[in-house]
Amino acid sequence: MELFIYVFAALFSVLNPLGAVPVFVGLTQDDTKQERSRISLWAAINVAIILIISYFIGKYMLQFFGISINALRIAGGLLIVNSGFSLLSGNVSKRRGVNKRVTNDAMHRNDIALTPLAMPMLAGPGSMSLLIAMYQEQPEILQKVITCLAILCVSVTIFLILRSAHYLSRILGASGLVAISRIIGFIVIAIGIQYISSSIVNIFQTI
Repeated sequence: MELFIYVFAALFSVLNPLGAVPVFVGLTQDDTKQERSRISLWAAINVAIILIISYFIGKYMLQFFGISINALRIAGGLLIVNSGFSLLSGNVSKRRGVNKRVTNDAMHRNDIALTPLAMPMLAGPGSMSLLIAMYQEQPEILQKVITCLAILCVSVTIFLILRSAHYLSRILGASGLVAISRIIGFIVIAIGIQYISSSIVNIFQTI
């Protein structure tokens, strides 16, 4: 249970589905309720697929490119810290690659569930590197099963949040969403710094 809560909390903080609410509302303002539910469902499914593939395949990608786990943790930590600062500054969309050009392109496409919602808005390099590092730290099969369950639960949470995005935007308002994102930003920065510091300690211990 402790591992499940840790993985769920870490992924939820890094993915920050609440930060995707304004983007989702803007891109689906002219869609029907049924269409919004469909987009929310497929965005959550795409996130689950991307994260699970990253979790299991990432180790072999590291081996192929000759990247050490400590180097990955430092790089991933920097990305996570950067995401945390973007939450604090309110520039979530720009920092995650959802610029004006991407938004305009999404407005003219029928399906936005994969891009820009699932990637890069939700499942980005920070969450992928986090999962790759977790895989290296979890040698037991039970740990991997629990992590996959946490990924699925996070995906279900994403579906529920996106499906209620228009309702949440009315209830919380822009200021409420910004306040929550900034609180999550502190947690995200702490996670990134922890990954960087632990990797540096490991490097010095092996010298």
